[in-house]
Amino acid sequence: MTKQHLSLQDAGPGRRFDGDLFRPGEAGYDEHRLGWNRTIESRPALIATAATADDVRTAILAAREHALPFAVQATGHGTVVSADGALLLKTTALNSVEVDPQRRVARVGPGAVWADVNRAAARYGLAGLAGRCSTVGVTGYTLGGGQSWLSRTFGFAADSVVSADVVTADGTVLTANARQHPDLFWALRGGGGNFGVVTSLEFRLHPVARVYSGMSLYPMERAFDVLAAYRQWALDEPDAMNTAVLLIRLPPSPLIPEPLRGRRVLAVRVFHHGDDGPRVLAPLLEAAGPPLLEAFGMRTFPEASDATNGPDAPPMANRQEVELFRTLPDEVLHAIVEAGAADSPLAFVEVRHWGGVMARPGADAGPAGHRDVPFSVMAVAPYLTADRTAADTALDRLTGRLRPHATGGSFLTLLTDHTRTRSAFTAANYARLAAAKRDWDPANIFRLGHNIPPATDRKAVA
Repeated sequence: MTKQHLSLQDAGPGRRFDGDLFRPGEAGYDEHRLGWNRTIESRPALIATAATADDVRTAILAAREHALPFAVQATGHGTVVSADGALLLKTTALNSVEVDPQRRVARVGPGAVWADVNRAAARYGLAGLAGRCSTVGVTGYTLGGGQSWLSRTFGFAADSVVSADVVTADGTVLTANARQHPDLFWALRGGGGNFGVVTSLEFRLHPVARVYSGMSLYPMERAFDVLAAYRQWALDEPDAMNTAVLLIRLPPSPLIPEPLRGRRVLAVRVFHHGDDGPRVLAPLLEAAGPPLLEAFGMRTFPEASDATNGPDAPPMANRQEVELFRTLPDEVLHAIVEAGAADSPLAFVEVRHWGGVMARPGADAGPAGHRDVPFSVMAVAPYLTADRTAADTALDRLTGRLRPHATGGSFLTLLTDHTRTRSAFTAANYARLAAAKRDWDPANIFRLGHNIPPATDRKAVA
């Protein structure tokens, strides 16, 4: 660890950096450089761990003045490109969480994770639109749109943002909301980290004291029948119900009943904001038949998040593919079932229904997602050995069969392929985002991620 050699203090008169600095070869460097997905091996020129919001501005200006590429990381779940040779700013320590129960809003620092927000909000019977993993950073997830277990009920996480404190590419510190810098505010709510570094995010919480939730398990032999029933049943799913059907290999965990450990099963995940969950689910579960493990029940929001998702996976090397669908023809269902066969190297294949409030945005909604697409299919393959051939072959085979039926779009927070960033937006929203990028980051300082290059033709993006 070094405090002075880079001289973030060299970033200009009166500037100081209160956090710690790590260079290659120093103790702590390897710990801080890694993201969650260990397929990405970043070797930054310098790692700066911010201790204050002022440190964020200092780091941005230092990177510019030293001609270093610039990257930001909190938990590392959103890392999609290497930060080799860059100044990597870690915001992990800026993890404050404040809940205002009267206004029903939370205000968080850029290092806060959803588990902290879930606990703090639950004290007042409130919940944020958290993702499936409670260890994911709130800010990066939300800037990318954020698909929650309650998104059909309340919309994208980005739709609930009311204000953001931002450090822009030229070091300006400002607040963006519906009244101040509304163009930047629009872009932040789904456009990712392209427009600045958010040092404080304020978003609405929702009255969710308890939810009918959990993950129940069924024999794999019922997979096609359940998926066929799901594609039809989901079209009438009420906004209060959020569901997914998975073909999953259970981990050899002591949390799993011994006869099911390591077994491939069909799983139904449920997150229902109401007390009539069993009635709503009944037609779908009739197709599934008797469960191997029935685990639905009423829970507090933090309990429901844990029960529905299962334990958060530790950092690992893996590959994830996501496609969106307007319909799920039999060929898609057969491809999914065959990909989930007993000898498959895939951890899971998930079919999830979207829509609801997500598809009915307010007039001021940001650019998050393809709001009108009802289904997604996501497949994940962990790289358990140095030889990745089996995992890649299985995923390539599955995506090759899915893509002829898919829309070609994606959701930014689920997308790990940075070459497909454009696919996460409608054409109109992408053009508007490129224009905002031109205005707020014309030199493309914030490019190490899901990058949207600045527009060059004003008429083309008007």
